Amino acid sequence: MAFGRLGRHREPAVEPVTFKILVAGGFGVGKTTLVGSVSEIKPLLTEELLTEAGRPVDSLAGVEGKRTTTVAMDFGRITLRDDLVLYLFGTPGQDRFWFLWDELARGALGAVVLADTRRLDNCFAAVDYFERRGIPFTVAVNCFDGADRYPVETVRDALDLDPGVPLLLCDARDRESAKEVLVSVVEHAMHAAVRHRLPART
Repeated sequence: MAFGRLGRHREPAVEPVTFKILVAGGFGVGKTTLVGSVSEIKPLLTEELLTEAGRPVDSLAGVEGKRTTTVAMDFGRITLRDDLVLYLFGTPGQDRFWFLWDELARGALGAVVLADTRRLDNCFAAVDYFERRGIPFTVAVNCFDGADRYPVETVRDALDLDPGVPLLLCDARDRESAKEVLVSVVEHAMHAAVRHRLPART
């Protein structure tokens, strides 16, 4: 009968699982750009214009064209599958806003640490933050136009990363590239959770 195709036997809708993911890294590394490129909703951005007063503390070396900065957080959402939704929280990059990180990190499944090869030392603090708190993270090298490109293993050695930490090259402006990074974070965090639950071998 024709009316049977209207969904009488349709499976009930699955309530999606939601995870919180942080997007972190140094000043001007592309956190706001990544959140904005993948978010399926209009992202909440807390950007303010850079001022002369901030020049002594906000180095623009390598990002001379930057005009704004995040002062609280960025927020976006992406549905990876019908049953999996990620809430993205972009952290502020400057040291003076680090007091916000502990609150933003509460309840996070994992994190992305964005890196810029022109200023690689700017992401050390974020790597150290997540390592000390046991929060699984993926490092994503944002390939800026004009920046030198290095093999993944060279960057891994420079950051002294644990072999188990995923490291990817990405373009934070490209939705599919940024989405690949987020999938890596979720997979890494889920594997870490499984390992944590397994009984220790004797």
